[in-house]
Amino acid sequence: MIRILTLTSLFPNSVQRSHGIFVLQRLKHLVASRNVEACVVAPVPWYPAFVPGPDRYTIYREVPETDSRDGFEVSHPKYLVVPRIGMSIAPGLMAASILNAVYKIASSRQGFDLIDAHYFYPDGVAAAWIAQRLGLPVVITARGTDINLIPKYRIARRQILWAANQAAAIITVCDALRNEMVNLGVEPSKITTLRNGFDPDVFHPVDRDEARNDLGIQGRTLLSVGHLIERKGHGLIIDALAGLPDFNLVIVGSGPDEADLKNRVRRLGVEDRVRFEGTVEQTELKSYYSACDALALASSREGMANVLIESIACGCPVVATNSWGTPEVIGSPESGVLVDEWSSTGIAAGIRELFANLPARAETLKYADRFQWDPTSKGQYDIFRDIAERTAAASTAPK
Repeated sequence: MIRILTLTSLFPNSVQRSHGIFVLQRLKHLVASRNVEACVVAPVPWYPAFVPGPDRYTIYREVPETDSRDGFEVSHPKYLVVPRIGMSIAPGLMAASILNAVYKIASSRQGFDLIDAHYFYPDGVAAAWIAQRLGLPVVITARGTDINLIPKYRIARRQILWAANQAAAIITVCDALRNEMVNLGVEPSKITTLRNGFDPDVFHPVDRDEARNDLGIQGRTLLSVGHLIERKGHGLIIDALAGLPDFNLVIVGSGPDEADLKNRVRRLGVEDRVRFEGTVEQTELKSYYSACDALALASSREGMANVLIESIACGCPVVATNSWGTPEVIGSPESGVLVDEWSSTGIAAGIRELFANLPARAETLKYADRFQWDPTSKGQYDIFRDIAERTAAASTAPK
C-alpha cells in the first residue's frame, strides 16, 4: 500500500463544493484501486478582516480547519495572502502555514511515502520545499495557468524550475503543458501526460425533453460554463450572439465579471436570449449539458478544460477556441469544432459550422469513452509505485 499526502489549494471545501473538483475526482479514482491511501492538506488564503482588501478572500474565513470530503480527511490551514505585492513570496507563506498540519498528520499516520502536489505555483513550490525538509519525494501535477501564464514572471519562473528540479516526477494534464515545460528547461524524461477524465456516475445524458422542460430552455441554446473572468471568454460568446439571432445562451458560473457581462448583454439588446444561472452544483450540470444544443468555450488559455469532457460525456458537442490542451479533447467532428481566431466573429463562425453539420448526440457520447479515468489512475499508480520502490531501495543501500 502506498501512502500519499495530497497537497493543493485546489480542493473542494464546505463553502466551495466544486472548487478544484477535478483534483478530488482523480484522487477518488486512484484510491478506488485499493493500492493507495491518501489524506489531504488543502490550504486556503487568508486576509486580515481589519485590513481593507479584496472581497474574494472573505469567503475563505468560513472554511473549517478540518473537514472530510468523500471519505478523505482534509486539513485547511490558512496562509496569508498579500495582494499586488505578494506573488513572489506566496510559496514561502503557504509552506510556513501548512508545515505544522503536515507534521501533525504525518505523525498520526506513521508517515507518508510521497507528497502528491497539484498546481505548480505556489502549491508545487511549497510542496517541494516541505518534501525536501521531510526527506520525502514529491510529484507535482501541472494544470494550466501555473505553466502557461505564471512563468512569464521572472521570480515565479525561477521558483517553478527549482520545484521541477526537486520533483521525483511531474504530471501534466495535456501534452501542450508538457511541451511548454520542456521549453522552460525541464528535463523531458521527468514529465508524463495523464489526462483528466470524467465520472460517469455524475456526467451522463438525461432525458433531453425533460431537462429542457425543467430548466425552461427552448429553441437553439448554447451553454457557457466557467468562472466569470475575461480569460474564459464569456463576453466573446455574448458578442457572437448578437450576430446569431436564432440562438439563445445560458451562462453557468459566478465571478468578478458578472456585472460587466450583464451590462454587455443589455448594451447589445440580447437580454431576452441570455440567462445567467450563477453557480450550479456539479451533480446538476448534466441537466444543462443534456438540455442545451452545444457548449461554447471561448477561453484564451486552458490546460485541459474539464467542461469539455463533461459536455461530450453528456452527448453535448462543443465549439471551442483552439488553445493549449483543447485540441487534445476536441479532436473529431463528433466532438465539435475548433476555432482558430479568439474573437466574437471567430466564435460565431464556429457555431455556424457546427450547426451546419451537427453530430448526433449518440456519436458525441461514444467519442467521450476515451476519457475514462482508468488509464490515468493506472499511470499515476505506476509513477508512485516506481518512486516508492526507488526510495525504499535507496534507504536500504549501503552508505
